[in-house]
Amino acid sequence: MSRPVTEMELFREFSFEAAHRLPHVPEGHKCARLHGHSFRIALYVRGAVDPHTGWVMDFARLKEVFAPLHDQLDHRYLNEIPGLENPTSEVLARWVWDRLQPELPELSQVVVRETCTSGCIYRGEE
Repeated sequence: MSRPVTEMELFREFSFEAAHRLPHVPEGHKCARLHGHSFRIALYVRGAVDPHTGWVMDFARLKEVFAPLHDQLDHRYLNEIPGLENPTSEVLARWVWDRLQPELPELSQVVVRETCTSGCIYRGEE
């Protein structure tokens, strides 16, 4: 007989297209030029599995809380968004966290991928 799982972590991924440039890189760095990415953001939440529903959280809840941010980010020039004037993956991950964590206290990490092979994980302040 197996014991019931009391806590798990789940995630939902989102994607958006956006342009940016990095204003603080060394002169001649390719990321100083305007360019775009197909960004992917994964939101992770941790919590107890509800014995009745069998889940930590409805995936639809993650979609609901991320929707306003998706609207702010998709097909935008990130440098023009307040707080993203230097839109590195690290800055973007923290920006997302800061906006979602008050409404989503179960948030355990935000993963930002700006390419298939490069990204950032932010787990909040220790």
